[in-house]
Amino acid sequence: MKMENYDSREGKKVWLTEQQVEEFLGDADGTQQRIALGLGARCGLRVGEIVDVTPADVVETPAGARVRVWEGKGDKYRETPVPQSLASTIEAYADVRDAAADVPLVDKSTRTVERWVNRTAERRYAATSDVGWNNLGPHDLRRTWGTLLVEHDVEPGLVMEWGGWSDWDTFREHYLGAYSLDAERRQMEKVPWL
Repeated sequence: MKMENYDSREGKKVWLTEQQVEEFLGDADGTQQRIALGLGARCGLRVGEIVDVTPADVVETPAGARVRVWEGKGDKYRETPVPQSLASTIEAYADVRDAAADVPLVDKSTRTVERWVNRTAERRYAATSDVGWNNLGPHDLRRTWGTLLVEHDVEPGLVMEWGGWSDWDTFREHYLGAYSLDAERRQMEKVPWL
């Protein structure tokens, strides 16, 4: 986990490692929470976007499964990839629940999703004693998503398109870690005495 102070408020920005994302998602309490947390950590959705996603918004395209975000920040439309495992979970959940395909999957408020993130982070803190989990918030899932995509050599312009960012400076300054922990580790391995 990497942390950095916010410029103008208390607390820290957090970037999780890929392993920490897996552990975090594994600690979700139930299918609805796994979907909500997965939409944040694996699709880069903001909390307000998470609570708007319906089963009809998850579509197959020639490039793979996508989540349609009809009214993102600034009422901008975008499509972002969704892992096949999450798309399958959404499809199965939609099949068993008693609701139409145009009813949101996460039938909760944004505040409830924020509480889910906080409670899941508290469980990770209890399991690891890493105080960094106490700083994790919903937007850190989006921040982590963007950083991990770039870490896997996804073209930053495409990450910006998927995430709905139009300004490179904002994307770079607020969403990308200076370097991920994996990037730092690879660089340190080049120096014998580190």
